[in-house]
Amino acid sequence: MNQIIEFAVTVILISASGVMVPGPLFAANIAYGLRGGRKTGIKMAIGHTIVELPLVILLGIGVFSFEIFPEFRTIISILGAITLFMFAGIQIKTALQTKETTFNLKHNAIITGIALSALNPFFIIWWLSIGFKLISDAMLIWAFAGIIIVFLLHVWMDFVWLYSIAGLAHKSSKILSSRNHKILMIGLSVMLVYFGISFMSDVI
Repeated sequence: MNQIIEFAVTVILISASGVMVPGPLFAANIAYGLRGGRKTGIKMAIGHTIVELPLVILLGIGVFSFEIFPEFRTIISILGAITLFMFAGIQIKTALQTKETTFNLKHNAIITGIALSALNPFFIIWWLSIGFKLISDAMLIWAFAGIIIVFLLHVWMDFVWLYSIAGLAHKSSKILSSRNHKILMIGLSVMLVYFGISFMSDVI
């Protein structure tokens, strides 16, 4: 029992380095939360999980590695940058519109969660390095069950974090003026552009 508790604490503390560090998913989650509230945070987490679970399983069985596909990081970086630029463009266009847009953020949050996770090289690298070590340690103790144990100990943090941030963003939107709301949306979009440039410079 002590071994399980010790390992659980280790996974939770280390996972915080991947879950709570500001990135594209974090910025997009705030943008969605401003309009859709906590529910969009859950949808974003679901999209993130759709990518994360297969990745963790593949790492556990040793299939997923850079040696199999050396160009993987470059391709993901480029596609991720393009996705961020496109999303930022949509956000800026939405913020500058004077009338209410028909772009439904609630229904697109899952798709955005999938895209900004699958095309985020830093997310992939985290699991290939830090995450892979946690999976390896867990499998030494619990064999293949260790894969699920690591995933469950990690994934709840994604849901709680994204849910909380989206909720806080929605509350702040109620005290923002229309002008300041637009400025915040554009600021978040500029942040996404910055991450996109970072992705591109990573492979240049």
